[in-house]
Amino acid sequence: MAKKLASKAPSRYRMHVKKGDTVQVISGRDKGKVGEILAVMPKHSQVLVEGVNIQTKHMKPQQEGESGQILTREAPLHSSNVMLYSEKEKVASRVSYTFTEDGRKVRMLKKTGEIID
Repeated sequence: MAKKLASKAPSRYRMHVKKGDTVQVISGRDKGKVGEILAVMPKHSQVLVEGVNIQTKHMKPQQEGESGQILTREAPLHSSNVMLYSEKEKVASRVSYTFTEDGRKVRMLKKTGEIID
């Protein structure tokens, strides 16, 4: 009798970024670009960043007399390809987790010590 192997992939991944964070792309064709996160997809460990990874889609006309169009939209990136960005210091940094005086767990930039949450 063969045992069934359970898949080891988690149902959703823990992510170091949230919607609304400012991030910098650290790899790929858009390396160096800075933008705000519009959406987070933890099931696929992907993020949608404003103005980054732009793709074009050519739409055929749907009705008689209508003209076709070219649409541009942002495509998702893997979350490991983005790093949190400090607007004050203009530098990207890794994330550490620390506790405030009142006991809340917050995210902090390692390079600058800036608290994000």
